[in-house]
Amino acid sequence: MNKLGSLRAALAAAVPELARDPDRMLVFIDQGTLAGTSAPGRSFEYRYTLNLIVTDFAGHPDSIMLPLLDWVRVHQVDLLENYGNHDKITFEVDVLANDKVDLDIKLPLTESVAVAGTGPDTVITHVEEPPHA
Repeated sequence: MNKLGSLRAALAAAVPELARDPDRMLVFIDQGTLAGTSAPGRSFEYRYTLNLIVTDFAGHPDSIMLPLLDWVRVHQVDLLENYGNHDKITFEVDVLANDKVDLDIKLPLTESVAVAGTGPDTVITHVEEPPHA
């Protein structure tokens, strides 16, 4: 599942506080399922909720949310295109002190995997999202 690492890298690149201490980004995959696709062969899709927890964050939540939304525009744009869609980005905030919070962000994600061939000739490709128009 490639989106997990991609999101961590994007946030570390955008938020200096997280670049200095990337271990403060805890990432989990919850409610994972596999779905078959209509593609020929053994191709499938991962469907899961990515749970990102940023601990002891002293900045404004906007500094996390904006790069997160920029990442979503490239990697899961359907979360932004379907206003009222039941698949939403959700979050919770635990206030630890006047200047620090824990952010818990949940993103419903999918990753398509194309599988061609069988046995030792099997080729597995994680399909990139189509470009946003």
